[in-house]
Amino acid sequence: MAEALLVPAVALGLGLVLAALRFLRGPHVLDRVVAFDGLTVISISALVLVALATGRGIYLDVALVYALLSFLGVIVAGRYLEGGE
Repeated sequence: MAEALLVPAVALGLGLVLAALRFLRGPHVLDRVVAFDGLTVISISALVLVALATGRGIYLDVALVYALLSFLGVIVAGRYLEGGE
């Protein structure tokens, strides 16, 4: 089972590096917000892979809560950047 998760883990690692580069380089604030959202999606996917590898469902609960908080964070950042109330 662990060998089957190697390819997705490598793909997530590559995506993590690329999203982190976009987050650090910018050049605009919106680029950083989108990159941060991408980083959270990648970390949620990594939590799901860990849950599959270890067979522990508690990681799925953590991933779900993290996804909800990440969604709210992006909404708040978007509203702030939009200048909304």
